[in-house]
Amino acid sequence: MESKPLAGQSALVTGATSGIGRGVAEALALAGAAVAVNYRPGSEEAAKEVCRGIRDRGGEAVPVRADVSVESDVKRMIAETVAVAGALDILVANSGVQKDAAFLTMSLDDWRQVIDTNMTGSFLCAREAVGRFMEQDRRGVSRAKGKIIFMISVHEVIPWAGHVNYAASKGGIHMLMQSLAQEVAPEGIRVNSIAPGFIKTPINEDAWSDPAKLRRSLKLIPYGRLGEPEDVAKAVVWLTSDESDYITGTTLFVDGGMALYPAFRTDG
Repeated sequence: MESKPLAGQSALVTGATSGIGRGVAEALALAGAAVAVNYRPGSEEAAKEVCRGIRDRGGEAVPVRADVSVESDVKRMIAETVAVAGALDILVANSGVQKDAAFLTMSLDDWRQVIDTNMTGSFLCAREAVGRFMEQDRRGVSRAKGKIIFMISVHEVIPWAGHVNYAASKGGIHMLMQSLAQEVAPEGIRVNSIAPGFIKTPINEDAWSDPAKLRRSLKLIPYGRLGEPEDVAKAVVWLTSDESDYITGTTLFVDGGMALYPAFRTDG
């Protein structure tokens, strides 16, 4: 019999129409959770496709529209999720963007867009989720009253020239996660993050579809392969299940060893 460690729970995954977010939404549904699939304005069809795929496999899923950097959108998204599912047990704050440029040519707009989506969006979603967790009675579906997973990156610890806005946002979310975990642990709320390395998704296809670029990328990964969305999704399922109930305030790296600074294998 297939294991359903999240049976009876409700989950919201932001940025869930492709790549890691889609993989996470599908995995949570397979584990028994009813999943709200967040999409940005203009991506409704992609969200509906994800939901259809989940339902075809016997899961529960509904699309919910919101730009996570807009406070009113986030409030409505959480309210809609609760209205459909009756509660909220899990938030996976996955939405993120990149706007890369050398430091001296990076525009203020590109800086703000990345910080607004990645960092402020994580704050807004987590704040609304914590509010819901605190309002809800314990429902007997999990030992924790609520669980939050921030999707960060190996660049919470690895500097990345040419990507200062992205790296700054991920480092900031790391401290957001730890500070929030410290604050809400007494309420029975667990807060953790996952730091993916090089995951094979459509957004970075240029870096893995070309053999020469792929060889260069693999030099950064001691384990010798690219990650798949499923690698991250399985980690999310475990980190939101009661199997990990005593874990809060930590980052789980899913990176094939990328954060081990592989250049130092040969003494730098």
